[in-house]
Amino acid sequence: MTASKTSPPSPSTITRRRFLAGTSASLVALNLIRPELVGGAEANSKIDIGLIGCGGRGRWIADLFRQNGNYNLVALADYFQEPVDVAGKQFQVPESRRFTGLSAYQKLLELKLDAVVIETPPYFHPIHASAAVQAGKHVYLAKPIAVDVPGCLTVEASGKTATAKKLCFLVDFQTRANPLYQDAIARLHRGELGKLVSLEANYHCGPTWEHMDTTLRKNPQDPETRLKAWGISRLLSGDIITEQNIHALDVACWMLNANPIRAWGMGGRTRDFLGDCWDHFSVIYTFPNDLQVSFASHQSGFGYDDIMCRAFGLSGTLDTHYFGNVMIKTTDFYHSGSVGNLYTDGAVTNIATFHSNITRGDYSNTTVPASVRSNLTTILGRSAAYQQTTVTWEEMMRRKEMFKPDLKGLKA
Repeated sequence: MTASKTSPPSPSTITRRRFLAGTSASLVALNLIRPELVGGAEANSKIDIGLIGCGGRGRWIADLFRQNGNYNLVALADYFQEPVDVAGKQFQVPESRRFTGLSAYQKLLELKLDAVVIETPPYFHPIHASAAVQAGKHVYLAKPIAVDVPGCLTVEASGKTATAKKLCFLVDFQTRANPLYQDAIARLHRGELGKLVSLEANYHCGPTWEHMDTTLRKNPQDPETRLKAWGISRLLSGDIITEQNIHALDVACWMLNANPIRAWGMGGRTRDFLGDCWDHFSVIYTFPNDLQVSFASHQSGFGYDDIMCRAFGLSGTLDTHYFGNVMIKTTDFYHSGSVGNLYTDGAVTNIATFHSNITRGDYSNTTVPASVRSNLTTILGRSAAYQQTTVTWEEMMRRKEMFKPDLKGLKA
């Protein structure tokens, strides 16, 4: 097990600054269909879940599962004792069902429960998800799914195994659950923008993970301190282009419904943080039909915040903003609407969908292939930027570069 994802900042203190803000929301229960046992949970009955990763975001999303009304949180796992105990008290999980250490997830998976929610640092996602599927549990997985190509391939295989074993596997991308995004991109796919010319994607905000930098400075050689500061470690987080910027690139991949062929990039560091993550990237992707996607991100400085993606066609433009509006304008159609609190509302929708899929026996697990493609797209851009050269998709997949963080000194 690992340290969990960290607490989201208060929405009152940020605007678009980080994509880590969230507020609680209520949820109306779904009317379900098939009254039969599916994965240990009967339709219209509560599903027993375990939470792997009990930090701020883990507890936040666990509360959304509770508000849904169709789940029982029955077990907790985290590398550290404190977040497990905080979550245990918050959700009234007995001490006998709270586990710590790197092997905490294994102890949790030995229990009788239906599903697991994985909210740990990205490096551990393939390990935890694979073990959960092998243990016969449904999986609700946070993004990104992995930090490297082998990890992405592991999650891809786990999704296929889950389908074969009649298990549900859902990756929690909020934009893909939003009706405005869904309708606008469906119109793009129907050709309403005409022939596509180009796309642009951006993720801009102020410094992220300042608290991790502060923590790491206290004892940078201590393995547990380094684990707590996972967000500023390339090997644990995948760097900002994978850990956070993936949301902009996921929308671009959704729009084009294809893998990029190659990428050229650059970037670097300007903020005075410990760790080895960059704080800005610039990448030019080439997709099939010679379509170019220009991507830029920064997580430093002050004054501009946005997560956006635009598609330009000969007959129209699609403009999407994670914290603002989705607008589509063509020669004979116009619509613009606010996505509202997408961070929370998207998770609420995905939690409801997860329950519906389990109880209806929908094991298609359609979020997995799309998430694998988007994750690999971030890795392609990261590789090109690190090398400051052109890297092809085929080259990236052939090399299968693996990230191997040093976990020595951590308790089992």
